[in-house]
Amino acid sequence: MIKVAVLYPNSEAVTFDFDYYTGTHIPMVQHLVGAALTKVEIEKGLGGREPGEPAPFVAVANLYFESIASFQKSFGPHAEKIGADVPNYSSVQGQIQISEII
Repeated sequence: MIKVAVLYPNSEAVTFDFDYYTGTHIPMVQHLVGAALTKVEIEKGLGGREPGEPAPFVAVANLYFESIASFQKSFGPHAEKIGADVPNYSSVQGQIQISEII
C-alpha cells in the first residue's frame, strides 16, 4: 500500500477554503480516480512544535492506493483537471510525497 501525501505549506499569506476542499475538491478526486483510491484523510494544521507556533502546513491530504501503478493509472489521466481546481480553494500549491506504508 502507498500513501500520496499532499502537503500545503502554511504562511501568513496563505488562504485555504476547507469547506470547498472537503465538500467539492476531494469528492471530485474520489469520483475521477474511482475505486483505486482506497482511503482519504484530511488534516487541518493547528500548530507547530512549540506552543503558539503556527503549523508548518495549513492542510495535508493523505490518499491511499494499493500501488504506485494504480495511483498513476487512475490519477494520471485526471491530473490536469485536479490541478486546475486548486485556485478554487487555496492560494498555495501542495507539495506531493509518495510513501510506502510499512
